[in-house]
Amino acid sequence: MTDPDPTSRNRLDEEESPYLRQHADNPVNWQPWDEAALAAAEEQDKPIFLSIGYAACHWCHVMEEESFADEDIAELLNENFVPIKVDREERPDIDSIYMSICQQVSGRGGWPLNAWLTPDGDPFYVGTYFPPEPKRGAPGFRQLLDDISESWADSEDRAEMEDRARQWTDAIANDLETTPDQPGDAPGEDVLDTTASAALRGADREFGGWGKGQKFPQPGRLRVLMRAHRSGGRDAYREVVGETLDAMGDGGLYDHVGGGFHRYTTDREWVVPHFEKMLYDNAELARVFLTGYQFTGRERYRETARETLEFVERELTHPDGGFYSTLDAESEGEEGEREEGAFYAWTPDGVDDAVAEYGPEHGVPGEQASLAAEIFRERYGVTATGNFEGGETVLTRSASVESLADDYGLSLGDAEDLLDAATTAVFAAREERPRPPRDEKVLAGWNGLMVSAFAEAAVVDDESWAGTATEALDFARDHLWDADSGRLSRRFKDGDVDIRGYLEDYAFLARGAFDTYQATGEVEHLAFALELARTIETEFWDAEEETLYFTPQSGESLVARPQELADQSTPSSAGVAAELLLALDHFVDHDRFETVASGVLATHGGRVESNPQQHPSLALAADAYRSGAHELTLAADPLPESWRETLAETYIPRRLLAPRPPTDDALAAWLDALELADAPPIWASREARDGEPTVYACRSRTCSPPTQDLDEALDWFED
Repeated sequence: MTDPDPTSRNRLDEEESPYLRQHADNPVNWQPWDEAALAAAEEQDKPIFLSIGYAACHWCHVMEEESFADEDIAELLNENFVPIKVDREERPDIDSIYMSICQQVSGRGGWPLNAWLTPDGDPFYVGTYFPPEPKRGAPGFRQLLDDISESWADSEDRAEMEDRARQWTDAIANDLETTPDQPGDAPGEDVLDTTASAALRGADREFGGWGKGQKFPQPGRLRVLMRAHRSGGRDAYREVVGETLDAMGDGGLYDHVGGGFHRYTTDREWVVPHFEKMLYDNAELARVFLTGYQFTGRERYRETARETLEFVERELTHPDGGFYSTLDAESEGEEGEREEGAFYAWTPDGVDDAVAEYGPEHGVPGEQASLAAEIFRERYGVTATGNFEGGETVLTRSASVESLADDYGLSLGDAEDLLDAATTAVFAAREERPRPPRDEKVLAGWNGLMVSAFAEAAVVDDESWAGTATEALDFARDHLWDADSGRLSRRFKDGDVDIRGYLEDYAFLARGAFDTYQATGEVEHLAFALELARTIETEFWDAEEETLYFTPQSGESLVARPQELADQSTPSSAGVAAELLLALDHFVDHDRFETVASGVLATHGGRVESNPQQHPSLALAADAYRSGAHELTLAADPLPESWRETLAETYIPRRLLAPRPPTDDALAAWLDALELADAPPIWASREARDGEPTVYACRSRTCSPPTQDLDEALDWFED
C-alpha cells in the first residue's frame, strides 16, 4: 500500500542500517534516501535537508543529542523541509557528491555532512557540524533553518538559491565526473619516484606520518615509499616508512591491550585518537605492517599485524564468516553517560586494581602483582595526571622493556613475562566494562580489504590465516553475490541484502579473492576474482571517456556520476581496479582487462603527475603497468616449507604469485573451472620438472630457467 505522505512520520525504523536506526526515535520525521522521499520533496515543493553520517561518528552523536532530539528544531525541519538521513557507509556515492561541494566551498569536509538541496537534489547550502546556537563563529542550526526556509519562500531569494544550486551542481560534475578533453599518456617510468618524493616532502620527520595537526594513517604512501626505495630510491624513503610505522604502532592510534587501530589521532604526536575502530583501517594497516616487516625485517611490525588480525577475528567477525563494519568511539562511562574513549583509557588505580584482581589467574604471581602493575604503567605511560580527559591515560609505548628490566633488576625474559601477564589481566578487566556499540552490517568492499589482509598474513605470518580469508569470501559469495546475473550487492545486515555494489565493492572484493588464490593455490578464488572483474568491465568502464566510474551504469541516476581517483580513508577504487586488472590480465585469453587499466591510467595520468601524493593507488598501478609484475609461477602441491619461509621474509615489490598444479593433467581441471580452452601464458609449459616443485620467475615477458630453488628465482629478478 502506497504511503500518502511518507514525510508525516520518521521512517528509519524500517531501515537495517544501525546508523539510521540510531535516529529512528528522533522527533524529526527522517526519511531514507528513496523514491518516496524524493517524490515528496517534488510534490510539496520543499527543499531537502540531507544529513549524512555513520554509526561510529562522534560529532554525529553530538549533533543528534543537541539538535535532532530537540522538539522545537524537529518542528522546524518537519514543517519546512523533507529531512533525509543517509549512512555514508551504505551510500558512498551520495556522500562523495555532496562532500565534493562541501570541500570546494568551505575548504574542508567531515561528518556529519549537512546539505540543503532543491527538490531535484541540487545543493545550495552545505556544512558539517552545526551547534544548535551560534558558537565560536559557527552559525546556529536553529537560525539556519529559519533563514533558509524564509529565503525559500521569497521568490527573489529562491531564484538566487536555485541559481547557486545549478552552479554548485556543475562544480560537482566538474570535480567528480568529467575527464580530460585531450587523451593523455599513462604516467612515465619515474611515477614511483615522483610520488615518493612528494610523500617525502610532506612527511613529518619529527613525529612520523603526514600533517601538523590531526594524524590519519596513509598506508598507500607507505607502499609507494617502500616500492620506490627498493627500486633504487633514496634512503630517506626507508626512514620515513620506519618513522611512521613506529609512530602508529607505539602511539595511541594502536590499542595496546586488545590490538587493532583507531581511526585517527587528534594531535600531531599520535597520542589521543578518535576511538572508533573501522574495519577498513584495520585491514589496510595490517597489510602495510606485514609489508613493513618484510621490508625492514623488524619482527615487531609482524606482531602488530598479528594482534590486529586477532582483534578482528575476536570482535569484528560474523559467526558465518563475514566482517562487521565498526566499533563506536563512545561507550558507557563510570557515571552511566556515553563517553568517548571510556572503554580504552586508564588511571593508575584502574591498572593496579585490574592486575590485583585478574593477575593471579593470568600468570602474575600474587606477590608480584604490584610490580607487574608498575611495569605496565611505566611501559604504557599511565600517570596520575594522564594525557586524556579527566586525568585518564591513553596507552602509548613510553618505555622500552629493556630499560624496564634494567630499572627493576630483572632479566629481559622475566620483565617480558610480567608485562605480558599484566597486559592479559588488564584486558580481562577491560572486558567487564560496557562495550562500545558495534555496527554489524557487512559491506562487500570493506570485507574485500580485510580478506586481502588475512590472505597476506597467510603468506607472511602463518598459513592458517587463509582459513579466515576463505570463510569471508564464502560469506560474500553466499550472501552478496548473484552468480546468475553476475552482480554484487553492497550490504548484508541480519539476513537483509540491499544496495547495488559500487566499484569499490567489486574491486576490493576481487582483489581479496585474487590474494586468497595467491595464498592458497585454490582455483575457485581466482575464478571468483575473474567473475567480479568481468562485471567491472561491463558495469563501470566507459570506453568513450576511458575511465572507471564509481557507480554502475545500471544504477540510480544522481546529480553526477562520480569517479573515485584519490585515496581517502580507503584506497582509490579506480587505482585498485587498475592494478588488479593488470594482474588478472595474465589469466585470461583476451586483452580487455589490460585495455581498461591502461585507459584509466592514460586518462588520469596528468592528475597523478600533478598531485601524486593524493593518488598513491593510481601511482602504484601506473608503476605496475610501466615496470611489470614480479611473476612467480609455482608448480607445486603443496608448496615446500622452505619456499613458504622465503616468501614470508622477502619483500618483493610487485609480487604476483601464480600457483598451479604440478602436472598439465591436473591443470586441465583448473582450465575447465575457468572456462579456458588453453592454459594462459603464466601457466603454459610451466609444469613441475623431474617431479619436483618448480618455480618460474618472469617479468615483462622474460623468464628465468625453471628451478627448484626459490632463492635462485628471486635472484634472477635482481640481474
